[in-house]
Amino acid sequence: MADVRAKLKELGLELPVAALPLAAYVPAVRTGNLVFTAGQLPLLDGKIPFTGKVDGGVTPDQAKELAQLCALNALAAIQLVAKVDDIERVVQVRGFVNGAPGFIGHPGVINGASELFIKIWGDVNGKHARTAIGVAELPLDAPVEVEVVVELKK
Repeated sequence: MADVRAKLKELGLELPVAALPLAAYVPAVRTGNLVFTAGQLPLLDGKIPFTGKVDGGVTPDQAKELAQLCALNALAAIQLVAKVDDIERVVQVRGFVNGAPGFIGHPGVINGASELFIKIWGDVNGKHARTAIGVAELPLDAPVEVEVVVELKK
């Protein structure tokens, strides 16, 4: 069983408080042994540290850090409906990147989320199916948004 908070502490990170929904939805839904999160923005203390388009004011490295923050917020959302220590594996990550015209580095940005999950759950249970999509805009002018599906221990 992974001690998620201990692993995060080793990485110099901590599990944040789950962000409140911005519209008519819930942060996470559990069905059976799966948990699906809503799209998580890179909110830190209620604010997005960098806003705008990736490669048009926000660097790809900054966006990668924000994707990691989205992943942490996804874990916080999961904590609302299940214990994060009960996560067996990360099944899927969907990442959305608000890139400037011509930006094609979406996979590198979403690696910020993917690499965090691999550090916590390892190559077997942390690696996951993934989509990295470029979009024209995101809520609150966020550079990145991430949603996650995890499988819980039975």
